[in-house]
Amino acid sequence: MNTWINGRSRTLIDHRDRGLQYGDGVFETMRVRRRRVRLLDYHLQRLFEGCRRLKIEPPSGGALRREIEARAALRTDAVLKLIVTRGSGSRGYRPSGEEGCTRVISLHAPSRGAAAAAQPLVRVRMCSTRLGINPLLAGLKTLNRLESVMARSEWRDPRVWEGLLRDVDGNIVSGTMSNLFIRSGSYLMTPMLDRCGIAGVMRRWVLEQAKDLGMRPLEGRLSWDEIVAAEEAFMTNAVAGVVSVALLQDGAERIRFANQDSARALGARLEAL
Repeated sequence: MNTWINGRSRTLIDHRDRGLQYGDGVFETMRVRRRRVRLLDYHLQRLFEGCRRLKIEPPSGGALRREIEARAALRTDAVLKLIVTRGSGSRGYRPSGEEGCTRVISLHAPSRGAAAAAQPLVRVRMCSTRLGINPLLAGLKTLNRLESVMARSEWRDPRVWEGLLRDVDGNIVSGTMSNLFIRSGSYLMTPMLDRCGIAGVMRRWVLEQAKDLGMRPLEGRLSWDEIVAAEEAFMTNAVAGVVSVALLQDGAERIRFANQDSARALGARLEAL
C-alpha cells in the first residue's frame, strides 16, 4: 500500500484532525483499471456534493483530479481510496471555519470485493443491524460508517459475500458496501436513498444504462416480498462492479436466483469502459 497525505508520501496524520475525532469528512473508493480510475467523474461529483452538504471547503478540483490520475497511473489494476476531512481543529463539535481540509490518497491491491466480479454468482444474507433514518446525510459517503461496521461483524462465513440492511421501518435499503437491484420482467428496481444509505457511483451508472438495455429503472421502498417475486438480483459497487446474486438468505428463509441476464449485459458494458 502507498499513502499520500496532502500530496506527500507519508503515513502520519495530525491527531486533532476532525476526520479522526468526529468522522467529519467524506471518502471515495475507486477501481483502477488499465492505469486509470473507472467512473472518475462520478466519484468527484459525489465527493464535491458531499463536501458542499457538509460545508467542507474541498481541495481544488483540477489539482485533485491530476493527483488521482497520477497515482492511478502507478498500477494496472488497483483500488484507490480518497479521504477528504475538514482538517485539524480545536476540541469541540463546532467547526471554527478556519480549518484547511486534509486529503489522503492510498493505493491498494484489488480486494476480495473486487475479486467477486469474476465470480458467476454470490451468496448474500440479511443483517439484523438496522440503518437509522437521517435525510440530512442520506446518500452521502461520509467517514461515519459504524452501521456498516456493525453489520459486517455479524458473519464470518467466507461463502457469504455481502449482507443486506433494512432501515428502522423494515425497508430493505442496501448492502454493507453495495447497492441492490432486482429485476422483474423489464422493470429494474433499486431502493430509494432519500432517508438513509449511500448513493453509489455504480448505482448511478446502472440507472443511466438501464433504458439502453431495454429496462425500465425504478426507485422505491423495497420489501422482502418484492425480492421473493423477482427474477434476478444483483449488487453493485465501484470496486466489484456488477455482481449477480445466487442466494439470499434471511434466517431459515432462502431465495434463489438463476437469471443473470441484466447483470451480464451491464458487466459487458462496464468492461468496455
